[in-house]
Amino acid sequence: MTDDQKNQLLNEAMNEHGDMIKRVIYSYVRDIPKAEDLTQDTFVKFFTTLDRFEGRSSLKTYLYRIAVNESINYLKSWHKQKVSLTDKLKKLGRRKSVESTYIQQEASSEIQQVLERIPIHYRETLWLHYYAELSVTETAEVLGCSPNTVKTRLARGRELMRKQLEVDGFEHKTAPE
Repeated sequence: MTDDQKNQLLNEAMNEHGDMIKRVIYSYVRDIPKAEDLTQDTFVKFFTTLDRFEGRSSLKTYLYRIAVNESINYLKSWHKQKVSLTDKLKKLGRRKSVESTYIQQEASSEIQQVLERIPIHYRETLWLHYYAELSVTETAEVLGCSPNTVKTRLARGRELMRKQLEVDGFEHKTAPE
């Protein structure tokens, strides 16, 4: 791969995935300046390792894996015990009344607090699949596990969250059929 091709891929990756990569990293480190630094480190590593990229996964999942590894390495280096996620759920994409917006924000805050209390392997799986909108296969590639492991973690993570939300008094309502 030529340097021009690598530069073009880097620019495309930064434009297309830069914000999400920063959010993924922030979900681990919970520090905006550090997330920005690690985002830059992620793209530097992406650029310098492109020649070793074998194409067994998409460039997107390759980039996410680098971001996750950079975040984990940072946390290990500082002996951090608590890993948090971003405090925003993805938006519904439709207009809402002030009341429904307030209710959603309250629910989002409660869900965020519960998400922070479940084990990291469930938290990162739920986050990558639902918030970063990666497929099960892409999530598996990023986490370095099988798609069946991702499915199991998603199911167990949802169940842990449901139970904790019930303990916290959050009502679970199913949609009408």
